[in-house]
Amino acid sequence: MNLPDISMAMQRAGIRRLCVISGSSEWAQQQASVWRAALPGDWLTISELNDLAASFHPPAALRTLLGREFHHAIFDARHGFHAEAFAALAGTLTAGSWLLLLTPPWQEWATRPDADSLRWADVSQPIATPHFTRQLQQQILSDAQIMLLREGLPAREPAAAAFPDWHCQAPQQQQRILQQLLTLPAGVAVITAARGRGKSALAGMLAQQDGHCLVTAPAKVSTDVLAQFAAEHFHFIAPDALLAQEPPPDASWLIIDEAAAIPAPLLSQLVARFPRVLLTTTVQGYEGTGRGFMLRFCASLPDVRYFTLDEPLRWSPRDPLETWLSHALLFEDAQESEAPAELTLFPATPELHPDALAAGYRLLSSAHYRTTPLDLRRMLDAPGMCFWLAGTPDNVQGALWLVEEGGLDAALAWAVWAGGRRPRGNLVAQSLAAHAGFPEAATLRSQRISRIAVMAAMRQRGVGSALVAAARQQAQGSDYISVSFGYTETLWRFWQRCGFTLVRIGSQREASSGCYAAMAMLALTPAAQTLQQQATRRLARDWRWLQQLIALDLPLLADDEQQIDEDDLALLAGFAWAQRPWEASYAALQRLIRQTPLHQPLLHAILIQKQALSEVARQGGINGRKALMVKLRAEVAQALQQRDASMAASWQQRLASLQ
Repeated sequence: MNLPDISMAMQRAGIRRLCVISGSSEWAQQQASVWRAALPGDWLTISELNDLAASFHPPAALRTLLGREFHHAIFDARHGFHAEAFAALAGTLTAGSWLLLLTPPWQEWATRPDADSLRWADVSQPIATPHFTRQLQQQILSDAQIMLLREGLPAREPAAAAFPDWHCQAPQQQQRILQQLLTLPAGVAVITAARGRGKSALAGMLAQQDGHCLVTAPAKVSTDVLAQFAAEHFHFIAPDALLAQEPPPDASWLIIDEAAAIPAPLLSQLVARFPRVLLTTTVQGYEGTGRGFMLRFCASLPDVRYFTLDEPLRWSPRDPLETWLSHALLFEDAQESEAPAELTLFPATPELHPDALAAGYRLLSSAHYRTTPLDLRRMLDAPGMCFWLAGTPDNVQGALWLVEEGGLDAALAWAVWAGGRRPRGNLVAQSLAAHAGFPEAATLRSQRISRIAVMAAMRQRGVGSALVAAARQQAQGSDYISVSFGYTETLWRFWQRCGFTLVRIGSQREASSGCYAAMAMLALTPAAQTLQQQATRRLARDWRWLQQLIALDLPLLADDEQQIDEDDLALLAGFAWAQRPWEASYAALQRLIRQTPLHQPLLHAILIQKQALSEVARQGGINGRKALMVKLRAEVAQALQQRDASMAASWQQRLASLQ
């Protein structure tokens, strides 16, 4: 095997390849050293260990390298496979590059604990990931363009293939779009592309030719390519700094690179400040934001022009690495197909329905802005996952994903309620305990609907409702089903039709969607029915005050009963002598301040006079929010002791035992 000659031929063809090195840790390390010695290049190394190269980056740091270009790279998966980082690394490699994937010994790989599972499986110790690993191995074995080196076995070299010489057509496509942008009178232009199509370069060309552009992005370090093409006309300013300038700086264009990674509310403010705005975003599964960006944010903008770059800039359209990666990590969009004559609903598992589950994942990925390979790994190997599909195993039209939650012991649930513990997972169960104030929500067993999606042609036909009904009928052993979603009237009407009751609204907008996080539940047992009724009543009773924090017009029947009750006293004690959050205590605090004889100056200034927390801290000479909370907790403690010293002492003692 002559690596320099093979790599030279790859350079001419404009392609990149994967080499899998599978064996003992020491053997894999030695093989990587041989490659580095044989081929000159950057050899960007992604690893949690320092035994491969003097300079290496952990997988979590790879986001700071996006937008840059490298020749050859090493990805260390000997102890864990960070799928998003692996895909992102591939997107930085130029034509002629090799990507070395180091793995455990081939026969042991699927049964070895994977350290990356700690990120996504809600486990305290790493677990084996047999379904994902065997799927990956199958994809490796079935692709003849992958070089496979396994310790103790003959090497498998890439199959001979006649790749034509590469003549990149991306510059012509870039120029056509650039000319249209330069003549755009006003409005918003959106450029979407998969990684490596040259959208950052195109944005840089616009800045260079126009000469009066401002550039912003989630991180300046990721704008290297844009800066290179903009040359002396590259003027970067961070999003928060740009919003802080009054009036806005003068610019004919605001260029927002990787716009989908900026929170939607921030993005809306930026777009509104400039006459012409260019948004670029990556539409590819490992970043988990591009598709949702198109679906949610751009659809709300007036005067939008859409452009797509589909010709790769750094490699050929025939590139084996990109083709394999799209298949292996299911990056392809769900394909619309004619619905079967009879639509059936069936539970799916990785063992019995691998192809149907892959189709369901593609459907969920196409519909949801946050779906990434992390979700694929969780779907295939995390404990407590459940899936329902609509259609047939070879023609999936709808998908629903459930996650088991709850079942915490009472002591842990109360510690969550008090703000002292946050065990892994249990999104809704924990939030109902920690924010809504119901520890029993975490002790009861529940299933949370994590994702649901239906093919576009089948929407408004009851498929989604049927999936929810099937999950409800088969939720043996669960007390309730829950869902968390970005609140819109349309979404809430859907969940309401499915039988859900609204039990909590978050006080902060979600960074990704710009919507308030809503939580709803559907009780299945008498214990959960009691919880649902109590949570509904509390939300209605608190809404009079929560409206001051949450800019929503909710269809709630307001409860005019505002006398402090036992529930309020518990929540107030949790704020005074534990770590219950300010926002979660807000309604009870409003009732307290209006029914307390003594004057609590800080509480009075915030709750009665409506002064901002930051302003109250400044006027009081208090250094920061954390120090202000200490003072506010002390004022609440004083008010409770004045109200009932015996009750206050009892709660202090009880909460101390939870620490």
